[in-house]
Amino acid sequence: MIFSKSFGYALRGILYVSLQKDENRKVSIEEIAKRLMVPRHFLAKIMKAMVKAGILSSTRGQQGGFYINEATLGTPIVTIILLTEGKNYFNTCMLSLRKCNADNPCPMHAKVEKFKSDVMEVYGSTTIGDLLKDNKPEFIKSIAIRTI
Repeated sequence: MIFSKSFGYALRGILYVSLQKDENRKVSIEEIAKRLMVPRHFLAKIMKAMVKAGILSSTRGQQGGFYINEATLGTPIVTIILLTEGKNYFNTCMLSLRKCNADNPCPMHAKVEKFKSDVMEVYGSTTIGDLLKDNKPEFIKSIAIRTI
């Protein structure tokens, strides 16, 4: 399963804002884009969708920015996947065939159904807060490093 840049930017953006919670401040889109080394306008669109979904909160103005709310740390990763990849992400064919389902399976359908179900369970039971539980300097550092 391959995720889009939208998912990566959304997850990294949410994690970055969540890491700022101890400073009790709002984080500007400029700061997030600069620290994560991602395009500002694309990130702004993604972060706006996260606010609309209730995963983050934001305020406008000079002292405005993004901040976590009571739902942020409890948000399952699958919620972000479905928001960025679409509701049918886990129902698409692994071979990218158009008409693949239980009634009309592709050659790999039976082999990957259990895998897809297990992966969805892991993403459904892992929250933003779970990713931040332990002090993992390399994980935290990797949020802001551009991958090739």
